[in-house]
Amino acid sequence: MKRLQLFFNYFQEILLFVVIFLFLFACQSGIQNEAEIELLAVEVEFDRFDLKFYNQEAIVIPKLKKDYPYLFPNQFSDSVWVSRQKDSLQLILQEAVQDVFKDITPLEDQVSHLFKHILFHFPKVKVPHVVTLTNNVDYQIKTVYSDSLLLLSLDTFLGSYHPLYEGIPSYIRKELDQKYILSQIVEKFASYIIPPVEDRTFLAQMLYEGKKMYLQDLLLPHEADAIKIAYTEEELAWVKENEMYIWKYFIERQILYKTDADLVQRLLEPAPFSKFYLELDNESPGRVGRWVGWQIVKSYMDQNPETSTQELLRMPAQKIFNLSKYKPKR
Repeated sequence: MKRLQLFFNYFQEILLFVVIFLFLFACQSGIQNEAEIELLAVEVEFDRFDLKFYNQEAIVIPKLKKDYPYLFPNQFSDSVWVSRQKDSLQLILQEAVQDVFKDITPLEDQVSHLFKHILFHFPKVKVPHVVTLTNNVDYQIKTVYSDSLLLLSLDTFLGSYHPLYEGIPSYIRKELDQKYILSQIVEKFASYIIPPVEDRTFLAQMLYEGKKMYLQDLLLPHEADAIKIAYTEEELAWVKENEMYIWKYFIERQILYKTDADLVQRLLEPAPFSKFYLELDNESPGRVGRWVGWQIVKSYMDQNPETSTQELLRMPAQKIFNLSKYKPKR
């Protein structure tokens, strides 16, 4: 019995050593990666289309149309753009943009740092031409990413309490802040680079969102989880405390393999709360399915650290789920 106890103690010490070694190796690897990332020659400068367009004479329109053809649909005549230049609401928006973004240099530095991370993990990606706009506070299109072009609508990042956002629902307004610009860029980059979902099941949709969130971890390693998923600290605490109950709901209602389109709206998309159709609805934040998908993908990578990012992004949802050994935290 004494020998058994000694063996057990010895085994515990070995196990502890292995855990500490792996932790330190991961930390060292992360530090080394960051050092390599910082050495990458990436410098992003913003092309301020908004400044070239507003508070200018109509004579600039032909040149702007030539330089930025993607911003001037052919079906609109020059008179439309001249009228927009002088529109009082547009000028108010542009004035607010200039007030909030007086010095764009810090944001350029942050975006440059982000693209260093992107190039480190995706060397074939092009550093995009970044163009800033004022776009009628169209919060459904805050950013657009396409290969070598990135459009930023600065009027959608003035701050959640900006008076120009009065009347916009609070769950949308809270994301209209420049602290979310980097996570917005990663969101659009992820949508561009991850193969589209062909499987219509809720599980596949949920893990597609989980992959996008995993890229937030990879490309924004110093950003808080609340920023990555656009939650308040209270909302983040809620999903952490209720993860087991959310998962239990998914299993008991057998929704993982359902293909109902409304499940995406109820549990994955931004909303004032997730629609379980239970008393707890008003307490919950939106897109709880995205949170669970994130945890499943992280669990898979913890179990299978040899998987490359590119392999993960192409991997079928069912395989990720089967190998994740996901267990919700209690």
